[in-house]
Amino acid sequence: MRADEQLALRELHGDYAELLWRFVMRLVHDRAQAQDVVQETLLRAWQHPEVLAREPDALRAWLFTVARNLVIDDWRSARHRHEFGMNQLPEVSSDDQTERVLDAWLVGDALESLTVEHREVIRRAYFGGQDTQSIAAALEIPEGTVKSRLHYGLRAMRLALEERGVSGR
Repeated sequence: MRADEQLALRELHGDYAELLWRFVMRLVHDRAQAQDVVQETLLRAWQHPEVLAREPDALRAWLFTVARNLVIDDWRSARHRHEFGMNQLPEVSSDDQTERVLDAWLVGDALESLTVEHREVIRRAYFGGQDTQSIAAALEIPEGTVKSRLHYGLRAMRLALEERGVSGR
């Protein structure tokens, strides 16, 4: 770039950058985007030296028209239609709990179909975290009986779940 071109570009920037920026800010309300539009406008003026030779009013009108057209082009672009700026981060998504809720409902329903004795040992073992010795002591029955009820209760529960359309996982 020649020295006279550099000087002309500096003068162009000094004379119009702030005015263009305020104009574009009223249109886009985004500092970074306004700065990008101003830079692109001034670059286009520099790429068309015949524009720089115009009268000051005509040059100003050309610059503001280019800036406005750049904003309009951006509004019409796919990027503008599909991307939205946000002042805050989107909320954190959580896992879909539908499967878990459905499984809990099916297990609860199958559990209710068992005998009281089988249901009690399964609840204490699987939901209460008790071992066979603790269950036997709490229910005042032998440990072998607890093991037998767990075995047959789980077997009956598997059948009840299969009847409800749940296959073995």
